[in-house]
Amino acid sequence: MKKHGNRVIPVNPNEDEVLGERAYDTVDQIPEEVDIVSVFLRPEKTPKIAEDAVRAGAKVLWLQQGITNSEARRIAQEGGLGYIDDDCIYHNVNESLQKG
Repeated sequence: MKKHGNRVIPVNPNEDEVLGERAYDTVDQIPEEVDIVSVFLRPEKTPKIAEDAVRAGAKVLWLQQGITNSEARRIAQEGGLGYIDDDCIYHNVNESLQKG
């Protein structure tokens, strides 16, 4: 994602820095605009992430391949976010870039 010019801001309470970027404990702590919250966590953890994404003013909550959660979907959609689940963001971005 980064090599295609996308800014990736890590959220991981166990890390201070990831891939040269400061890591935050939660999405809503990021001090700048958030477009997409891409989630690589177990489904039961996603409702809390959805709540954080809504508070952060994100545009989309994206649950990676194999991850779905109806409560996270409800929270995201009621909060005005786009919602995608069970899909790989990397493959979608790569495919879009290759099409030009």
